[in-house]
Amino acid sequence: MKIGYVRVSTEDQNEARQEVLMDQLGVDRVFIDKISGKNRNRPSLQEMLSFIREGDVVVVESYSRLARSTVDLLNIVEELSKKGIGFISHKEKIDTTTPQGMLMLTIFAGIYQFERECMLQRQKEGIAIAKAEGKYKGRKPIDIDQTTFEAVYKEWKNGNIKAVEAMEKLKITKPTFYRRVNAYQKKIWN
Repeated sequence: MKIGYVRVSTEDQNEARQEVLMDQLGVDRVFIDKISGKNRNRPSLQEMLSFIREGDVVVVESYSRLARSTVDLLNIVEELSKKGIGFISHKEKIDTTTPQGMLMLTIFAGIYQFERECMLQRQKEGIAIAKAEGKYKGRKPIDIDQTTFEAVYKEWKNGNIKAVEAMEKLKITKPTFYRRVNAYQKKIWN
C-alpha cells in the first residue's frame, strides 16, 4: 500500500499541490499535517507511523516535508526500514526500496556525520583556545539556596520524600542533585 504524507508549515498554507502529486503517484491514503516540521510531535505523522504495515511504502513530495533535519529524516527512515516499509521522496528521486535509493540515503547519512564531526572538532578547538586565553569559564553553576537544599536534603534523607520529588522541589536534574548531595555529605563529614 502506498501511504502519502503531506505537510505544510501553517494553517494558511495550501497543501493542494502536494495532494495532486499524491493522486498522480497513485497513493492509497494520505496523512496531512499543517504544522511546523521542527519536531516529530505532529498528529498526522504519528497517526501514519501507527497505521503503516510491513510492505507499505511512504511517499512524500520532498523529504523536507517529512523532516526538517537530516537527523530526523534518517531516524524516521531507519524506523520505517526496521518495520519493512519503503520510503520515496519524489523531488529528490530517493526510493529506499531500490539499492540506488539506499545508497543516496547512506550518502546523506555520511555527509551529515562528517559535518557533525567537523563541527564538534571546531567547537573543541575553540574551547581550548578560549580556555588558554582565560575567556572560557564553562557553564555557570546552578544557584541553589543552601537553606532550601539542606531542608529538602533532610526530607529526602529521612525518607519523607523520594529523590525524584527532591529534584522537582529543587528544580534540578538527577546528575546535579547527586553531585550536590555528594558535595554536601563530604562537607558535613569532613
